[in-house]
Amino acid sequence: MPLMNTQYEAIMRTYASRQAKNRRELEERLTKIQNQIPLLSSLDASLVSLQAEQVRASINGHPERQNQLKNELAQLRRKRQSLLEAGGYTLKDLEPSYTCPDCQDTGYIGTEKCHCFLQAEIELIYHQSHLKEILAQENFHTFSYSWYEGEDLEIMKHHVMDARLFIEAFDREFQNLLLLGAVGTGKTFLSNCIAKELMDTGHSVVYLTAFQLFQLLSKAVFGNDYGDTSPQQAYPYILDCDLLIIDDLGTELPNSFTVSQFFLCINERILRRKATLISSNLDMEALQNIYSERTLSRIISSYTIRKLPGTDIRIRKKLQTGT
Repeated sequence: MPLMNTQYEAIMRTYASRQAKNRRELEERLTKIQNQIPLLSSLDASLVSLQAEQVRASINGHPERQNQLKNELAQLRRKRQSLLEAGGYTLKDLEPSYTCPDCQDTGYIGTEKCHCFLQAEIELIYHQSHLKEILAQENFHTFSYSWYEGEDLEIMKHHVMDARLFIEAFDREFQNLLLLGAVGTGKTFLSNCIAKELMDTGHSVVYLTAFQLFQLLSKAVFGNDYGDTSPQQAYPYILDCDLLIIDDLGTELPNSFTVSQFFLCINERILRRKATLISSNLDMEALQNIYSERTLSRIISSYTIRKLPGTDIRIRKKLQTGT
C-alpha cells in the first residue's frame, strides 16, 4: 500500500528514534565495560593494528606473515572474550541491540520493506482510523447469521459473500459499495467487517459518519480558527485513503452545501479510483430527492448497490438478552 507522505514520515521518525536510542544505549554500555575492564581498550587497539597489518601483508604478497598475524589475532580475540566473560559480559554486549534484528531498525532489508515496517503501517492505519476498538468486536469472526431467517438469511449470506469478494478483488478492481437497509439491519457491522480485513492487509481505511464528513469538508471550504482552508490539511485522508466509509448518509442535516460537497467528494474519489463504501437508511428515491439526480446517477454507474434485509437487530438483541 502506498503510504501518504505524512504517514511514511511518521513511521520513519519512529525508526530514527529507535536508532538514536540504540546508539545511546551502546555508548553507555561500552563506557561502562571499558571502565570496568580497562585492559579492553588496549586490546581493541592492538586488534585494529594487527588487522591493518594483515591487510598490508595480503597486498604485499607475504603469506607467511599473513598466517602469523591470523594466529595472533585469534589469540587476542580469545583473550578479549575471556576478559568480557570474567566481567559478566559477552561479545554481543559490544554490539548495538535492535528492536528488529532483521533490518537493524532501518525498516528495510535491501530495497524491500521489512516485516516490522509492514506491521508498523497496519498499526498506524488502525490508530488513524479510530476503529481499533470497534473492529475487535465487529468483524467476520463475530458476525452471526442467527438474527436472520428464511429468505432474509439467504439474502444476507449472499451479501456477505459479495463483501468477501469485494475484499478479495480490492487490489485488482476499482469498486464502490452502497449498503441500504432499515436501521439496525447490519450495514455498519458489515462495513466494519470489510474495514478490518482491508486494514489487516495494510490498506488505509477512514470511517466517518455523514455528519463528521460534512463537518470536515466545511472546515476545508470555510477554514477554521487557524485560517486553514486546505481539504488535505483539514482531513488529509478523505480523498486519498484506500477506502472511505461514509456511514449513515442522510442522517446529517442536508442543505445545498452538503449536497454539492457530497457529489464533489464521491466524484473526486471515482476520478482517483479510490474505493468508497456508503451506508444509508434511505431508499434510492429518498437519496435522489436529497442529493440530486446527478449524484444518484454517479452512484448507480459506479457503485454496487445492496439492500440488507430484516428489521432492527439491536432492538431484537435488547429484547432477547436484556442488555
